[in-house]
Amino acid sequence: MKTKLLLLAPLLLAASGAWASDVQNVRKMFRKLDANGDRAIQFSEVQVARGVFFDRLDADRDGFLDTAELDAAARRLEDRRNIAMDQADDMTAQAAQMDTNRDRRISREEFSTFVPDRLRLADANGDGSLSISELRALRRR
Repeated sequence: MKTKLLLLAPLLLAASGAWASDVQNVRKMFRKLDANGDRAIQFSEVQVARGVFFDRLDADRDGFLDTAELDAAARRLEDRRNIAMDQADDMTAQAAQMDTNRDRRISREEFSTFVPDRLRLADANGDGSLSISELRALRRR
C-alpha cells in the first residue's frame, strides 16, 4: 500500500531531508511551521501543521482518512515530489502507530497528535522542540 508516502506531512519530510536539495523550500517550510517565530519548531506546532494537512487529505470530509484517501494522497505526493518508495519504508509502521484504536481509519486527532519517532529522537536536548541545528543533524542522518 502506498500509504507510507504521506504519513509525514510534506513539511516534515522537508525537515527530515527528503528534499534536502531544495534549500529554499526547506527554509520556507521551517518559517511556516515556526508559528511563534522562536527559530525552533515545537511539537505543538508540528501537530497544528499536521492537522491542516489532514484537512487537505480528508477528501470526503468525514473526519477520517481511509485507505482510498491515503492511497490517493500518496500518489499525488509521489507524483509531485518524485519521492521514491525506498525513502519512506518506515512509514508503514507509522500508519499502524497512528491508528491507536485499530479501526483501520485514521482520525484527525490520531493524525495530528502523532509525532514520528524520528523527530522525537532528533530533539537532542529533550525540550519538546526542534532547533535549526537539530533539524540539520536529522537531515544529515
